[in-house]
Amino acid sequence: MAATALVVQNTVRGGPGRFGDWLTEAGVAVETVRAYEGGPLPTRLTQDALVVLGGGFMPDDDARAPWLVTARALVAEALDAGTPVFGICLGGQLLAHVAGGQVAAEHGEPEIGSTALTLRAEVESDPLFHGLPRRVTAIERHVDAVTALPPGAVWLAESARCPYQAFRVGERAWGVQFHPETDPDRIRDWDPERLAAHGLDRADLLRRATEDAVTATPVWRQLAHRFAALARESA
Repeated sequence: MAATALVVQNTVRGGPGRFGDWLTEAGVAVETVRAYEGGPLPTRLTQDALVVLGGGFMPDDDARAPWLVTARALVAEALDAGTPVFGICLGGQLLAHVAGGQVAAEHGEPEIGSTALTLRAEVESDPLFHGLPRRVTAIERHVDAVTALPPGAVWLAESARCPYQAFRVGERAWGVQFHPETDPDRIRDWDPERLAAHGLDRADLLRRATEDAVTATPVWRQLAHRFAALARESA
């Protein structure tokens, strides 16, 4: 039986992107629910893995995003069952929230564009991050952040502005603050006025991200393939 991954999409532009493509090429069927437009999330997780994508909400912003109630329940179910979970940006914050960590709105300095990450020594025993370069870049776009990891979580990566860039809860659930699903071309759609408010230029962000992608893209593709292998094991 083919492995499947449920992907929760929280905003119109926040789709699974290349991460979904990488899961597919590694033998995992991607089932994306566009929750932001009313796509119904299941009350039980029947897929072999769960991916929760980003969005401009806090993990408990149920008034603006009522589907997050169900998304949190699915993450909790996956944690209890040992089903592989991968949370990106909001998804990572939601994992932290469900597992007992803390998340703060508009915390610290925003990170926008290609950002340098440092992988910590703890990655060497991690199923997804082991053997990856200790210095790597990823595209970021966040103002909210995890401020305290869940009890017992393994801290895997950090950046100069945001300490909790990646972490693992238990043996098979990961949260990341960065966007491995985002390729540099998506930056072309970013609002130049909003970027200018942060003192940023879209053309400069695009140029740097394109240059960094030469080395970063293979890293995140490998990580996605490793996550896909866990989903296949679950199947």
